[in-house]
Amino acid sequence: MRSISGIGQYVPGASPVHELDAAAKIGVVTAFTVALFIIPRQSPFVALFALAAAVAATIALSRVPVRAVARGLRAVGLIMVLTIVVNGVALNTAVALVRVGPFAVVAGGLLTGIFFAARILLLVTGTSLLTLTTSPVELTSGLERSLAPLKALRVPVGDLAMTLTIALRFIPTTADEAEGIITAQQARGAVFDQGGPLRRARAYGPVLIPLFYQLFRRADALATAMEARCYRGSEGRTRMNPTRMRAADWAIMLACGAALIAMAVFL
Repeated sequence: MRSISGIGQYVPGASPVHELDAAAKIGVVTAFTVALFIIPRQSPFVALFALAAAVAATIALSRVPVRAVARGLRAVGLIMVLTIVVNGVALNTAVALVRVGPFAVVAGGLLTGIFFAARILLLVTGTSLLTLTTSPVELTSGLERSLAPLKALRVPVGDLAMTLTIALRFIPTTADEAEGIITAQQARGAVFDQGGPLRRARAYGPVLIPLFYQLFRRADALATAMEARCYRGSEGRTRMNPTRMRAADWAIMLACGAALIAMAVFL
């Protein structure tokens, strides 16, 4: 729960990454995501190393503590391990690196699993930098401006951006509340780490009921607060400090996006 609570938490700062417009950062993250999924099969690890170097340089430039970035990575650690195991282990194969009974570790499958796990690692790290360096208000504005073309299709862009921002903000809040409930249940004698998987899953039943109650209670309080502030949707809504893309933001977004795509295609 502590690792999940670190996802989506904004870290204030005065770095160049923090000062970049939110819409420009969304564009760079979109290009980064596309680059990860178009890496050619010929030399995938060369492109992965290049993209990893770009992510490491961005972390250093943003001056975000590495511990804050690592908190989100622990939440997907099990997924990465399962990805490597599922791809690297085979049954009844003739050629194997290691063999334990009918199970064998295959070199090709192991490399494939490492590749997919590294891609998940980079995807989570790169996208988490967006929320770590962008405040919720700026993120809402950036999402709304990025999705502005969808207004022609009568999509409520403002409401969609507000919903996505609130959902991101609720991730650490939900994790903190779940951890508090688990601690309270353990103080009353509840045990969550004994028995088989089915027994452990059943032990979390008393946690889910109060957790959902707290979530609905918080959502109702948030809706009441928004209504008290006369929020009636994005139509006709103004901002105290409107933000726009500057020429430097456009240049950085286009240059970084093109560089990321080029790394994935040509390396």
